[in-house]
Amino acid sequence: MAESPSHGLILIAERDDNVRELQRYFLERAGFALRFCDDGVAALDAARSTRPVLVVTEILLPKIDGLTLCRQLRADGGTSHIPVVVFSILAAAARAADAGASAYLRKPFVEAAFLATIRGALSAPSSPAPMEHQWASM
Repeated sequence: MAESPSHGLILIAERDDNVRELQRYFLERAGFALRFCDDGVAALDAARSTRPVLVVTEILLPKIDGLTLCRQLRADGGTSHIPVVVFSILAAAARAADAGASAYLRKPFVEAAFLATIRGALSAPSSPAPMEHQWASM
């Protein structure tokens, strides 16, 4: 899918093929361009080179985990402004907030909650500090 100027590119770091396909289906239908990575190192490199409008990461990634990915994105001046949504099966909202995530969403996949969290993170002021209303858990 070609990048939409109104929505931009979302980078997704997810190792589960089934979850990736659901994310692809719902986000492309909503008008987003997507790039997928299945490990944290590849996601960090992709974020630095493509400057996505948003990063969605699970925690349990190979090479570097999603929380480390979030911390490294926050520490890099070129990527520190990019909102990061942590989407995980783990009950880790506090750890995601400590890592600088913009929002946290707990799996399993629920389309309405996922899209609302994505839209909320994209519409929030550019800041690594999470805002209370951006946090969702389903």
